[in-house]
Amino acid sequence: MDTGDTAWILASTALVMLMTPGLALFYGGMVRAKSVINMMMMSFGALGVISVLWVLYGYSMAFGTDLGGGLLGDPGEFFGLSGLMSPDALSGTIPSMLFVGFQGMFAVITVALVSGSIADRAKFWTWLLFAAIWGTLVYFPVAHWVFAFADGDGGWIADRLLAIDFAGGTAVHINAGAAGLALALVLGRRRDFAKGAHRPHNLPLVMLGAGLLWFGWFGFNAGSAVGANGVAAVALVNTVAATGAAMLAWIAVEKFRDGHATSMGAASGTVAGLVAITPACSALNPVGSLILGAVAGAICSLVVDLKFRLRYDDSLDVVAVHLVGGLVGTVAIGFLATADAPAGVDGLFFGGGVDQLWRQVVGAGAVLVYSFVVTYLIGLVLQKTVGFRVDDDHEVVGVDRIHHGESGYEIGSEELSEDVLARVAAPAAAKQAPSAGRVMPAGGDVATA
Repeated sequence: MDTGDTAWILASTALVMLMTPGLALFYGGMVRAKSVINMMMMSFGALGVISVLWVLYGYSMAFGTDLGGGLLGDPGEFFGLSGLMSPDALSGTIPSMLFVGFQGMFAVITVALVSGSIADRAKFWTWLLFAAIWGTLVYFPVAHWVFAFADGDGGWIADRLLAIDFAGGTAVHINAGAAGLALALVLGRRRDFAKGAHRPHNLPLVMLGAGLLWFGWFGFNAGSAVGANGVAAVALVNTVAATGAAMLAWIAVEKFRDGHATSMGAASGTVAGLVAITPACSALNPVGSLILGAVAGAICSLVVDLKFRLRYDDSLDVVAVHLVGGLVGTVAIGFLATADAPAGVDGLFFGGGVDQLWRQVVGAGAVLVYSFVVTYLIGLVLQKTVGFRVDDDHEVVGVDRIHHGESGYEIGSEELSEDVLARVAAPAAAKQAPSAGRVMPAGGDVATA
């Protein structure tokens, strides 16, 4: 055991854990006032559900001995983390239990990311059930594919395809983005989709959340070196470079297209850059990272508008930022990788031909297709059985009041009267009091016409 490596990964684990509350603030500020509690609770709910499953069998499914074909680890090998508490149990130069905790935070943030695609319209308890099923059937197996290195006997993407994904462009971002798209299609569009009623209710929360995500991402990327070493330093600097370039590119596109550089754009561009550099931070030099960030920021900014043209309601742009950003970063390795970087591979622009490029494309495509198909089936089954989407009246009132009995902001005139809340919350009463007589003021809560 190396104490320096151990200290750095302890800190990195805490940084990655902080990303989930940061995401809660980021997503919470982006929704309307009537949904902020629900949005934040979906992130915190993922933190609870996945932490439990990771200890029971998730880690074993991801990092247990491969059962064949590089598809899945043995879920019983480390059930309840048995056998990993010994002082002699090491993962490289750090205690195995520390590696368990570090990777567990990756699992949590991946599930939490998906929630942004279904803001304002998902039942909270069904979301928790979805998180448990999706983690088991999608994230844990995909984490094995991408992160389980075992000298040819680990995950098929990591040890056989040899695609480069340093910190989770495929396992985290493409995975979450494809799942978000599938759920958005299953739940359908919000009642007032594309009608200009979905402005963020609190931009300072969005900016604070983006700042915490950037801060935590140093643990996410540099911590993935699993040591306090030069690889971590390269990953950290490349993360800074790509993120800054992406933020500037996003707001430049906004200025050219709309005439304004917005705080929302700056926050979104920041996250897009972080997403894009995640798989590539060990394979690029700093100039390549600047190029990747600028390209990712511009492309993701332009892709946001596609949801209005294609009529899918990805509430908080999980597809544009995480799916597209993850694809750009993963595939760009095949072009921009240089053997001077720690990964030691040349991409097309550095004389390496298309060898690494095709590996990147296959890895990204496999995760995208698997995640989308399985997520769509999970979402459809839940919608047809226990119900996933809230009732129309509940959506109008807001999921905070209906599902949590709370409001993010208790401001006198914006509070619901108990009579209105009781009528909408009770299914029988809702049928007798149709929603046509309710209108939604700009502030967010219901008034009776």
